[in-house]
Amino acid sequence: MKLHNRLRVLRAEKAISQQVLADEVGISRQTVNSIEGGKFNPSVTTALKMARYFGVSVEDAFQLTEEE
Repeated sequence: MKLHNRLRVLRAEKAISQQVLADEVGISRQTVNSIEGGKFNPSVTTALKMARYFGVSVEDAFQLTEEE
């Protein structure tokens, strides 16, 4: 299983940078970049904070898919 996310799309819709998102949820910009790129899975707390910031459910921000 692989965790995919819509963070880039959600950030684009709000016209915010990775740094703004990082500051809002209390992580580094590099961590946001790694999560967006699929190199790092966020903690449950971080995923919840991100979803709350964008006003979406965790399931709308992150999807678990079969790995190819």
